Amino acid sequence: MGFSRDEEKDLKLNKNKTIVVALAGNPNSGKTSLFNELVGANQKVGNWAGVTIEKYEGIVKYKGYDIKMVDLPGTYSLTAYSPEEVLARHFIIEEKPDVVINVLDGTNIERNLYLTSQLMELKANILIALNMYDEVEKSGNIINIKLLQQLLGSHIIPTSAVKKTGITSLLDHVIRVYTGDIIIAKNKLTYSVRLEEGIERIVEVLNTQEELKARYVLRWLAIKLLEYDQEIYKLVKEYPVWIRVEQIILNIIELLKIDKSEDSETIIAEDRNAFIRGAIKETVIFKEIKRKSVTEWIDTILINRVLGLPIFMLIMWMVFQFTFALGEWPMKWIESIFHYIGNIAIGVIPPGIIRSIIVDAVISGVGGVIVFLPNILLLFIALSFLEGTGYMARAAFVVDKIMHKMGLHGKSFLPMITGFGCSIPAIMATRTLKNRSDRLVTMMIIPFMSCGAKLPVYVLLISAFFKPSVAGNVLFGIYLFGVFVAVVSAKLLKTAMFKCESEPFVMELPPYRLPTMKSILFQARYKAEMYLRKAGTIILGASILIWFASNYPVNSQLNQTYNQEIEKIVQTTTYDKEVKEKMVHKIQLEKESKNLEHSFSGMAGKLVEPIIRPLGFDWRTGVAIIMGLAAKEVVVSTLGTIYSIGEVSGESVDLAKKLQDDPHFTTATALSLMVFVLLYIPCIATMSVFKKESGSWKLIGIYSAYAMSVAWIASFIVYRASIFLGLGS
Repeated sequence: MGFSRDEEKDLKLNKNKTIVVALAGNPNSGKTSLFNELVGANQKVGNWAGVTIEKYEGIVKYKGYDIKMVDLPGTYSLTAYSPEEVLARHFIIEEKPDVVINVLDGTNIERNLYLTSQLMELKANILIALNMYDEVEKSGNIINIKLLQQLLGSHIIPTSAVKKTGITSLLDHVIRVYTGDIIIAKNKLTYSVRLEEGIERIVEVLNTQEELKARYVLRWLAIKLLEYDQEIYKLVKEYPVWIRVEQIILNIIELLKIDKSEDSETIIAEDRNAFIRGAIKETVIFKEIKRKSVTEWIDTILINRVLGLPIFMLIMWMVFQFTFALGEWPMKWIESIFHYIGNIAIGVIPPGIIRSIIVDAVISGVGGVIVFLPNILLLFIALSFLEGTGYMARAAFVVDKIMHKMGLHGKSFLPMITGFGCSIPAIMATRTLKNRSDRLVTMMIIPFMSCGAKLPVYVLLISAFFKPSVAGNVLFGIYLFGVFVAVVSAKLLKTAMFKCESEPFVMELPPYRLPTMKSILFQARYKAEMYLRKAGTIILGASILIWFASNYPVNSQLNQTYNQEIEKIVQTTTYDKEVKEKMVHKIQLEKESKNLEHSFSGMAGKLVEPIIRPLGFDWRTGVAIIMGLAAKEVVVSTLGTIYSIGEVSGESVDLAKKLQDDPHFTTATALSLMVFVLLYIPCIATMSVFKKESGSWKLIGIYSAYAMSVAWIASFIVYRASIFLGLGS
C-alpha cells in the first residue's frame, strides 16, 4: 500500500525527531564561529575515531527537534591529500547526515565555491550559509542570491556569526530540508563532453556491483577515479568490476591526452573552476576598489620586509607579559585556597599514612599543578585571539624567509606555533606538508616549542627566583630559546639526514577579523577542561606513585637510630623547652631527608645523579625529570610531593619558597632546569603519536638521542654561564 508525500512526511516526523547536520567549509570561512553561535554552550569536544583531530558537536533544540550539529574539519576540497579532507568526506558519505550546511565566506566566495562544487557531486542535502554577509554588504559587492541558488541547486541563507543574523532562518531551512518541504535540485555541474562520456561508461560498469550501488554515489566514484584518488582506487579494487573499470580509465586518459594533452585530474579541476567563474560572473557584481582595503593597509606594516619580524617578536613578547602579569593574582588566590585545604586536612585527619597521602601527594602534588591554571588559560586566550584575527597566517608568512634558510618554509611554522599549545595536534598538523622530508624534520623540532604542559614548570621557577618586573621577559626568553633551538636543529637535520628540496610555500592570507568572544572563551574552556582532566588522572596517579616511591621501603634501622637520638634530647635536662623543640625539629628533618634518599625515588634519583650533576641538579630533580616523561606538569607535582615530605610543622609553605630555601637550588639551577624541561624528550603520548606519524622505531631512537643530547648540552652551557655571571648562589 503506497503513501502520499504528506503521509510519508508525517511518518518520518513521528519516527525520528533528531536531525543530524554536518557543517562543512574552508578554513577562515567563519564555520566554527557559526557553529558556536548555533549550539552555544551545548557542545562537547572529543577526537574523531582513530585520529587525534578534534571533533566538535552539539545539540540545538528548535521547534520540537533535536538538531545535532557536527563541525567537520575545515578543508579547501574533498580530495584525499590530508586526513581532514578524508575525514570530512567520509562522514558525509558513510554517516549520511540529514543536512549538510556548506559555510561560505561571502567576501571570498569564488575560492570557497570549489568545495561546494565537490559537495554537489555527493548528492547530499546541501544548504549554503553565505557567512560574513554583513562584510559583503559593507564592501558594496552585490550578490544575486536567487540566481546563485538556481545555479548551485541549493538554498542560500545569508548569515553573520558576528552580528548573529540569519541563525533562525538557517535552522528553519534545516527543518524544511529534513521534512521534504525543500527539494534539493539535481547537480548542475557538468564536465567536457569527453569526460562526461567517460564518467557515464564508468558509472554503467559500477552499476553492476550492488554493494557499491547501495553505499555510494556512483557518479562521484567515477569522478574520483578519474582524479586518481588513491582512497577510491583502493576501494574499487576490492570488487570484481575493477578489471573493466581500470580499462575504461586507461582508455579515457589516452583519449584526453590526444584531445587536450592534459590528464583527467587537471581537466576536472579546470572544468570546476570554469563553472565557478561562470556562476560568479552571472551572480556577483564587485564594487570597483580604488583605494586599499583595511586588510591591505594593515598588511603593509605587519608583513613588511623590515618591520614584519620585529613586530611579530613584539607581539609574542606582549603575549607572555600578559600571561605572567595577569595570571599572578588568580594564581595566588588558588594557592591560598590549597594552603587552606591542606591546613584543614592536617587538623582533621589524624597523623598516619592516609593524612600523608592526602596532604603530601594529592594536595601538594595535584594542587601544585592546578595553581598554574590561570596562566594556561591566559596563554590560550591570547593565542586563540591572534589566530582568530588572521594574524597567525601572517606570522608564518613573515618567518618564511628565515625558515627557507633553515631548509624548511613558512608552512612548517604553523605546526610549530600549534606546538605552543600541545605537541600532539602540532605533529598531526604536519600532514599538510606533502614533502616527507619536510614533515619528518618539522615533527622532530616541534617538541622544542614550549607546549602548555611546560608552562607550570617555568612559572614555578620564575616566580621563585626572579623579580616580578622581569618575570615576563624570562618567560618570553625561554619560549624564544625553544624557537631558536628548533630552527637551528632544522638546518642541522636537513643538512645531515633529510637532504631534499622543500616544496614551494603558498598560503592564503585571510582578511583581518575580530574573533567572537564566545569562540575564544570556548577554546579556553576546552583547554582548561583538558588540563584539569589531566590533573585528575595522570598527575594524581603520578603524585600518589611518587609519594609511595618516596616513603618506601621503610628503613627500620635508620628510623630507630634517629628516634633514639630524639629520645635522648627529650629526656635531657640540659636544654630548655624551646631549644629542645628546635633540636628535635632539625633531627626530624634530617631523618626524613635520609629516608627519602634510601627510598625508591632516592634510588632512581641517585642512579641518574652522576649524569645530571654537571647541570646543577641533585637526585630530587632527577626524580622529577624522570617522572616528567609521563607529562611535563608532573615535574611540578613531583617536586611538590618530594619537598612536602619531611614537613613536620602544621603550617604548609608553598613550593616556590621551599625551592628558595634549598641551598642546592639556585637561580642557575632554575635556568638550567627550565632549559632541560624545554628540550628533553616530550611526554609518552607525544612520542606515541610521533611513532604513528613517522612509522619508524629507528627515527624514534634517533630523535630521542638527539633531544637528550641537545637538552644536556644546552643546560650545561646555561648553568655554567649563569654561575659565571654570579647566579649560582
